[in-house]
Amino acid sequence: MSCPSVRMKFICRLGYGDSLPRGEEFAGDVPVFGSNGQYATTSVRNTHVPAIVLGRKGSYGKVNWAPDGCFASDTTFFVDERLTVENLRWLYWTLQTLDLDEGSQEAAVPGLNRGSVYEERVYLPSRAKQATIADYLDRETARIDGLIAEKERMLALREEKRAALISCVVTRGLDPNALLKPSGQEWLGEIPAHWRVERAKNLFTVRDERSEDGSEELLTVSHITGVTSRSEKDVYMFEADDKAGYKRCMPGDLAINTLWAWMGAMGVSPLAGIVSPDYHVYTSKGELLTNYVDLLCRSRPFVAEVSRWSKGVWSSRLRLYPENFLEIRLPVPPHEEQLEIVRTVETDQRKASALRDNLQLSITLAKERRAALITAAVTGQIPLEEMPG
Repeated sequence: MSCPSVRMKFICRLGYGDSLPRGEEFAGDVPVFGSNGQYATTSVRNTHVPAIVLGRKGSYGKVNWAPDGCFASDTTFFVDERLTVENLRWLYWTLQTLDLDEGSQEAAVPGLNRGSVYEERVYLPSRAKQATIADYLDRETARIDGLIAEKERMLALREEKRAALISCVVTRGLDPNALLKPSGQEWLGEIPAHWRVERAKNLFTVRDERSEDGSEELLTVSHITGVTSRSEKDVYMFEADDKAGYKRCMPGDLAINTLWAWMGAMGVSPLAGIVSPDYHVYTSKGELLTNYVDLLCRSRPFVAEVSRWSKGVWSSRLRLYPENFLEIRLPVPPHEEQLEIVRTVETDQRKASALRDNLQLSITLAKERRAALITAAVTGQIPLEEMPG
């Protein structure tokens, strides 16, 4: 396909989105688009139908498609039929090949500069060829997206199975024929008759040792990954310059993110380091093995109980303080059973890890193929005769 390379400023104009009027959020059925996609609805559109929405602030450079038009917020640019004479769907695919989300183009506030977009060069086929390319990519990417969605569902089912296994074995043990007794705790229900139930204050002590200079490794506590090194995180997280006074956390300690404990942000640390002074750190007295405690933190019934004991006016601002955590009643199986429970979950994980890794690799390759296909189609590397309708 032979076609000229043209700067974007000759192909389209980028319109600025508007501030959503106060009180208009969820006031109608018109989608409101921010840089990361739809986040609300309102009663009026500020674009024609359909429209392309391009992230300007926040998730800058992200390209979204609004098939029914939308209200484009003030963190976005948009393009509709008023701002280009080219095929909008072709332009949607073409914009995705420009890597506009790679690196901020404004020094003060991370974002996308309109002038920089206008200087980008793309291949401009005739409008008839644009329609052929757009139709081809609509079909092929839908097929790839379907395959990706199926593999992601398989991953989700695997994670659901793991979560169900953990929730079952940490509260009921491994013997389905074990004699049961009432635990006296709604979140636990019935437990094996030979297990005990104890207040957390009889099982843990509070560690409140402080770093003198903040030089130790900084740890973070997440509901997804438990306790990990802050250096392993590749997303933006606030980090204070001076960490003197941060709390020490030793291997085997239970660290709880006070603000997000209700979501499950807690776990046993595999590392020595320091955590935010707003977190709380506990040391097991030995009745509960550390690996069993970590599984307990991944148990949905226990996370729900933690949420119940957390205090705050708003559900999204609940906090779990030591005086509340230490009143929670916990199951205490014999050490031998705790070890067997941990081994069972670890064995399940080893068996599932190969499948999980293969699925994740397959998803990554499919996404790479999708991106390469889009680039090849809009740059003329795929002949039009190979794009059957």
